[in-house]
Amino acid sequence: MDRDRSYFLLLNIGHFMDHLFTLVFATVAALVLYKEWGVSYAALLAYATPGFFAFGLFSLPAGWLADKWTRDGMMCVFFIGIGLAAIATSFANTPLQIGFGLFVIGMFAAIYHPVGLAIVTTKWRDTGMRIATNGVWGNLGVAGAALITGYLIDNGGWRMAFVLPGIFSIIMGFVYMTLRWEGIREERTAPKATSGVAEASPEYRALLIRVAAIVFLTAAVSSLIFQSTTFALPKIFDERLQGLALELSKWAEYLPGAGQGDVATVIGSLAFVVFAVASIAQLIVGNQLDRFGPRRVFMVVAVIQLVFFSVMPGLTDGLALAVAFGFMLGAFGQIPINDFMIGKTASGAYRARIYGVRYVVSFTVLAASLPLIAFVYENWGFDTLFRILAGAAVVILLAVVALPKRLPQPEDAVAAAE
Repeated sequence: MDRDRSYFLLLNIGHFMDHLFTLVFATVAALVLYKEWGVSYAALLAYATPGFFAFGLFSLPAGWLADKWTRDGMMCVFFIGIGLAAIATSFANTPLQIGFGLFVIGMFAAIYHPVGLAIVTTKWRDTGMRIATNGVWGNLGVAGAALITGYLIDNGGWRMAFVLPGIFSIIMGFVYMTLRWEGIREERTAPKATSGVAEASPEYRALLIRVAAIVFLTAAVSSLIFQSTTFALPKIFDERLQGLALELSKWAEYLPGAGQGDVATVIGSLAFVVFAVASIAQLIVGNQLDRFGPRRVFMVVAVIQLVFFSVMPGLTDGLALAVAFGFMLGAFGQIPINDFMIGKTASGAYRARIYGVRYVVSFTVLAASLPLIAFVYENWGFDTLFRILAGAAVVILLAVVALPKRLPQPEDAVAAAE
């Protein structure tokens, strides 16, 4: 494997680890801690909230530091820092302790999106497919959190779900550092590029502001959908797929290290399958973005979400699983679209910082979504949550209608002013 492919692979592994670390607690809380610590599922969600605020809040300084210092250096900090934080979190014995650990994990997790995506969109030309491929790895991290944690709950305890990925991440950090050491040294000493956007015409700026407003609005609403589906799916399956899970657990003896009655493993496995299959949507969307642009693609994705969220209330077992595939296709399919639009419109000199702003918005909404999920679940159950998410899909659809057919490009700015 050449160095270029190894570079992209390590960036993809980083996206996998980023989402895995932020969602290990979702499965742990849903399947174990509410019983082990005698704290309700809704109450446990409150302790995860600061971690998701950190996930968003620290995205902006991470992007700024990457543009000022070195993006590859920040990626090394990400791998090693989040690994150490995860291992430390495994020693928690109270909700407050694990909440603090999740906050530190969130601080390091905030590095990946503004920095990793800036590298991907700057270094390679086939932006849509690169972002989509990178996004699939992130989705597999979401899926892996449910699968790995569910398996370890049944076979080793929930603490190992933090320890083992933590060790792996630290190793990947040193591998990344070895591969990119010369690039880190060169980037530190290279002069930083400047942007000509300040010279743009008023018409160009107005168009750019219009696109930016749509990007940030849809990013916020999409984050509500993404968080509600990915974080709550293990609990949704725990409630609605019990009959199916009990039946499937009879076949668990054929899985290595598992036995009959390992319902947590089955629930985690079903969540993994849904996440993994749904992640294929990103590859399709990435291909279509390069061909048709974001407007038409985003409208199709919004309609898919609207339809499947609307039919989900009241369903259980096989039907619930089938519809979950549908709305997760929409939830994952939307991920690369905003990043594609930023990659096409943002100047490379400021790209990491702009991604930082985008993820401050997105992950602040992610954090705020947890109290919403807890409140809605405790008072009305998941059916009401699905109806709220259907409404969110309508908001996205209406916003996307206002997108221009062609996005403004950085190189258009100076030309427009001449």
